[in-house]
Amino acid sequence: MNRYRLAIFDMDGTILNTLTDIANAINHTLQVFNKPTRDIEEIRMFVGNGLRKLVERAFPEDTDSETLEAAFKELLAYYGEHSSENTSPYEGINETISRLKSLGISTAVVSNKADFAVQKLAQEFFDGLFDYAIGEHTGFAPKPAPDMVDEILRRADISRDESVYIGDSDVDLQTAANSNMDCIAVSWGFRSKDFLKAHGATVIADSPDDLYEQFVN
Repeated sequence: MNRYRLAIFDMDGTILNTLTDIANAINHTLQVFNKPTRDIEEIRMFVGNGLRKLVERAFPEDTDSETLEAAFKELLAYYGEHSSENTSPYEGINETISRLKSLGISTAVVSNKADFAVQKLAQEFFDGLFDYAIGEHTGFAPKPAPDMVDEILRRADISRDESVYIGDSDVDLQTAANSNMDCIAVSWGFRSKDFLKAHGATVIADSPDDLYEQFVN
């Protein structure tokens, strides 16, 4: 019998390497508003809490709220048009998700990325591999709140003790904890293995094959 019946994946840094497209979008937005751009390592540490929080972190601290709101709208529009130009699945992740489904495990994506982008990228890169996908939109608090995870559990009609959350960041670890759910951290994404351990990760997969083994052993 499989250890879990439902695997819920984060998107950015877990199944998709989206960092270059996100960096290009926020730097485009900063340039539009005549603000200094950020290097990719800064942006790597800014992501994880959604695009609105990315704007707040990337713009100077003294930026007024009206400018931040206008910048958020600019970022949404630009990223919507350029979200997959340099984005690709991590090597082996599609095969691992397919193997999980062959075991009868349901699969889902829960992301702080805007819902329209989650739906677009899930279809473009993982067509048919996910049973459910949800991104940030009105009515659900963003991660690490458990709202979106709870919605997936409701749709799937699977209990949280039969489910596991999989992600690459401290936000994902907090999301799993707030959802009273097991967590598998992955070390190939936007945060290092040492960072994950320092933030409480106890189960860490170093490759998609390693992730698969967590379900069968």
